[in-house]
Amino acid sequence: MTDKTSNQMWGGRFAAGPDAIMEAINASIGFDQRMAAQDIAGSRAHAAMLAATGVITDNDAEAIREGLLTVLSEIESGEFQFSTALEDIHMNVEARLKEIIGEPAGRLHTGRSRNDQVATDFKLWVRDQFDAAEKGLLALIGALVDQAEAGAEWVMPGFTHLQTAQPVTWGHHMMAYVEMFGRDLSRVRDARKRMNESPLGSAALAGTSFPIDREMTAEALGFDRPTANSLDAVSDRDFALEFLSTASICAMHLSRFAEELVIWSSAQFRFVTLSDRFSTGSSIMPQKKNPDAAELIRAKVGRIFGANTALMMVMKGLPLAYSKDMQEDKEQVFDAADNWMLALAAMEGMVKDMTGNRDSLAAAAGSGFSTATDLADWMVRVLKVPFRDAHHVTGALVAMAEGRGVDLPDLTLEDMKSVHAGITEDIFSVLGVENSVNSRTSYGGTAPAQVRAQVARWKQILG
Repeated sequence: MTDKTSNQMWGGRFAAGPDAIMEAINASIGFDQRMAAQDIAGSRAHAAMLAATGVITDNDAEAIREGLLTVLSEIESGEFQFSTALEDIHMNVEARLKEIIGEPAGRLHTGRSRNDQVATDFKLWVRDQFDAAEKGLLALIGALVDQAEAGAEWVMPGFTHLQTAQPVTWGHHMMAYVEMFGRDLSRVRDARKRMNESPLGSAALAGTSFPIDREMTAEALGFDRPTANSLDAVSDRDFALEFLSTASICAMHLSRFAEELVIWSSAQFRFVTLSDRFSTGSSIMPQKKNPDAAELIRAKVGRIFGANTALMMVMKGLPLAYSKDMQEDKEQVFDAADNWMLALAAMEGMVKDMTGNRDSLAAAAGSGFSTATDLADWMVRVLKVPFRDAHHVTGALVAMAEGRGVDLPDLTLEDMKSVHAGITEDIFSVLGVENSVNSRTSYGGTAPAQVRAQVARWKQILG
């Protein structure tokens, strides 16, 4: 078969034939170069350990250390020339190290494999992202707590099915998201703790015969301990899956809040005003102020969910230990991490800058028969009417008010007595929205006092 025929068969962009295709599919340097700092940190720890255990000389270890620092400097300055022919970040770094220091570079890989090396690098990178996510979540939670404290008494409608349900306070609504993102923070910390074991020294899959000190390298890299099984250590990508799972849940929470901000900032609601920094205008309609940042956050969840599903599919059928399929673990995680951090930062910015429109919130809180439940509760509490009967009476009064185009507080006492003779003037003490929210004093309720208690609790948590 001629080269021309071969090229036609392979077709497309790979005009050079099978060799170019194999190089392209096999190489990961196009994306795993993002782990350069982690790769060099792991190699420095490994070299120091090899010298400490007598596997290599102190002179070789010093040459390796200095050479790796030079390589890192070149990468950080943009001078480093990455090569797809060298496949990945590990081989690119090692090849350049050899150019710089010569023979000692060949001793660096003693007692390890690319299998444990990539697992270590990737863990270090994901751990850094967990730390960044924790920082982002703390900032967002702090911004929400500030909003809750400022609006602890502001009344607004609470919704179910996006229909007016009962009055709540602005502070209570903000604190709902504090709890939500607080669980995300807990998941981040929990997953980070669980993943913090060092694979370095597991070698290809069975460990090594060299007298290495895995505790030393684990400590040098900030791990709590070395992994206990070399076969599992090079096979494990649970830490990446937990990262994506945690990111997915948090992204879903961000998307829910973003959806509310889109609705709330609309002309039909006017609950909030978003700052110009997180909004855009229309190219044709001058009156428009579009909540683009919120909409983009709402869309990011698709990419993060997709990354989670993609890596699950990569890992689901792999036998132990390492398979080349696992090279497909990083791009999804890199993309998800970028978009998660961006969404967290954008949401924090919107929350810090947004203004709750107290008058619009209060007007909406008093509409839609939002105090109907308070009326029913009053009948149960004062008249000792069974709740189901009170529910029926309240429904009849809602129908009466709706038919007249008024709200429940606008009905007269005589109107109410016509439905249930036991109702007294005291009923009006619970029908105002302020009275309603002030009465919800159960732990975790919407009463301003409860909101302030939760604000204080979270301020203590945040330090």
